[in-house]
Formats: sequence, C-alpha cells, structure tokens
Amino acid sequence: MAVNEVRALLERHGHIVQEIDGGNDHGEDLHVTFVQSGRRTEDSLAIQVKGGVSTRTRRGHRVPVGDHEGNWRDGSLPVLCIVHDAERGGLFWANATRQLRRATALRKKVRSIVVSGESVLHDANLDRFVEGMRHYLARERQGVGRWADMADVEFAPSDIVKPFENEVYEPMVFWQRRGKPFAVLLHHDLDWEPVRIEERMLRFEPIPLVGDLILDIAEAHWLMGCFRSTEWWRRPVKQGDPV
Repeated sequence: MAVNEVRALLERHGHIVQEIDGGNDHGEDLHVTFVQSGRRTEDSLAIQVKGGVSTRTRRGHRVPVGDHEGNWRDGSLPVLCIVHDAERGGLFWANATRQLRRATALRKKVRSIVVSGESVLHDANLDRFVEGMRHYLARERQGVGRWADMADVEFAPSDIVKPFENEVYEPMVFWQRRGKPFAVLLHHDLDWEPVRIEERMLRFEPIPLVGDLILDIAEAHWLMGCFRSTEWWRRPVKQGDPV
C-alpha cells in the first residue's frame, strides 16, 4: 500500500517510477526519474518506502538504516526515505543520503533516518519538492553536493562553489554567494562547520594562514586563486544586475 501511494503521487504528475525487485531486501523500493514538460530529465533518485505504524515516533517517524548505510550515503543515486501513514496525514519524506553524510561529518553513527512530521508530501507541494530535488541532483553532478550535505548547508543556483583536495586527500570548499563581501570556507579539519573568510585574512608568512586556520602552501595558493577569481561576485548587487 505504501509503495502504491508513492507511485501514484509521482505518476499523477508525470514522473517515471520503476519498482525495484526485492527492494525490501536491498534498501530501495523505487527508482524515480523526474519529467519536465513531458520530457525525461537527467535527474533520478532511489526511494525506500515504509508503512507508518511500525516507524512512528512522537514527532514523526524513524526508518532503520540497517546494513544500508554505505549504499544510502555513497551510492550512485541519492536515497530518500518516504513513510506512508494515512492516520497522520499521508506521506512524509527525508533525505537519507544527506542525513548520513552529515553524521559522517560529525563522526556519529546513525541507526535510523529521522522523518519529520512536518515534511509532508502531497499533490499541492510536489512541484516544489521536485524543483528542490532537481537542484540537489544538479549539485551532485557538479561534485559539490556531498560537501553541502556534510556541512548541512544549501548552495543556491547562483553561488560559486569551488572544491579542492590537498595532497593527503582532505577536501575543502570555497563558497561565494552573490553580493556578499565575504566567502565561506568548508573544511574537513573543521568538521565542515562554515567559516567566514575574507582575502585580507589570508597570510603566507611566516606560515600560511587564513584567520586562525593553518594551511599548507598549496591550500593557501588555491584560496588566493579563489578570492581573485570571484572578486566580481562579491561586489554589491545593483538594481538590474542578474542575481
């Protein structure tokens, strides 16, 4: 019943839904490809569907992760958990991939995906949901979606996002929003907590630093390149400028 409810909602809006054989054993029940103006898009994801009663909590639901953690966090397709609970209002959803990545950043072990009672999915808000998920999937293709999940932030379509990996494979991200006089640094060594940075904070002598954060020389030169190449995007937005 739960799988049919999710399928019916998506198909009413023209999206392509394929049921995965043995989904209950492998952690995904549905493969969904979004459609726009009658044409298939490049945006696909997987969904784990659960009936509501067994997963209920006081404020929502919890979907057990079991042995699916690696696939849900690092698989080729992001995974959503959708719970059907007719007595509580229908369908509720959560981004399992995002929650598991954030837990990794915080060095926490997640036993279940939290599905908020406020994250309701229905006909009236499905278009907005699809738009948000397509933006999420676009950032995945750009290779920066993982870092947004780790830091629990949202990259807007107009944001400049530049990832970098140092010689010991530690990732960091330079994030510039339109018209903001500062950039944001997301860094593995800072547990992905966003840190505001400005070019004047960057030092090369006696050791490379940005603010109080010690860098290696490659990281410092990369940051300098990021600042120089995005200076125009920090200028104040004037009326008539594209946003």
